Amino acid sequence: MSGPGRLTVDVAVVGAGPAGLSAALNLVRAKRTVLLVDANRPRNAATLRSHGFLTRDGVSPLELRKLGRAEVEGYAEATVVQAVVDRVAPEGDRWLVHGSWRGVEVEASARAVVIATGLREEFPPLPMLRAFYGTAVHSCVECDAYEKAGEPLAFICETDDVVDRALLVAAWTDDLVVYTNGVARLDDTGRKRLASAGVRLDERPVADLEGDRSGMTGVRLADGHVEPRTGGFVRPRWHADLDWVDADLARDAEGLVVVDRSGRTNLAGLYAVGDVTPPGPEQLIVAAGHGAVTAAAVHRDLVGGLADLRDAVQ
Repeated sequence: MSGPGRLTVDVAVVGAGPAGLSAALNLVRAKRTVLLVDANRPRNAATLRSHGFLTRDGVSPLELRKLGRAEVEGYAEATVVQAVVDRVAPEGDRWLVHGSWRGVEVEASARAVVIATGLREEFPPLPMLRAFYGTAVHSCVECDAYEKAGEPLAFICETDDVVDRALLVAAWTDDLVVYTNGVARLDDTGRKRLASAGVRLDERPVADLEGDRSGMTGVRLADGHVEPRTGGFVRPRWHADLDWVDADLARDAEGLVVVDRSGRTNLAGLYAVGDVTPPGPEQLIVAAGHGAVTAAAVHRDLVGGLADLRDAVQ
């Protein structure tokens, strides 16, 4: 990649998932000059098919990103580069965006910045989990439960929202075992809710998943017991890695970026959209819709004047 040097643009969009691509597309159609910069490290890279995206149901997530990037690149107002952004900081009444890729630096001065970098997933430490993730085991119930409907499933969850999430999975199967791995906490009410729904609960430590090239076959516990399971869901812990934002960006207790309904942060000219904002991970089509909403807000704010907005924020 040959670097574009220091660019001066209206908007820099950091991240080229559905939210970032949608924001960039709508901004260039508003005749805004846009730098779209992405590290090409999508959280759903292991997923073979994405679902629920109108006209693209079943498409590979990587293909969806490729199609979206090509659409954005088709506009003269767009500059699309691959780079890891390492700094976004105020620079007078603008924003400095700096990144690099394989020794080539990318730097831009933008009137506004849209953060759309998504989240990093942390899974329970099961050796074979990654081998089955994206095929037999998934994290998005709304995205992938249809293909698992009626199967004997496992739900591995170490967080305290285990009951509500397990009941959601149970809507697609009447043979579900919930594994807390000895970590997630349940009270008597939670146990009764699972039992009433016909969901089995196993609070023993999990050693690993079992299976072969043909697929997942079971869950092996630390005591040696193997429960036959053909697939399931896992609840990751999600982390928003935003140390590169050199500004006092407001975040909630989960580390997600606090925004209004249009993606505005507490800092004038800085916006966030997609999984990096509450409530966290969402379906691709929802993220794309939020990207369009935020793009409209950015355009309106640029028309109205970010200086006035900055005064209002402060």
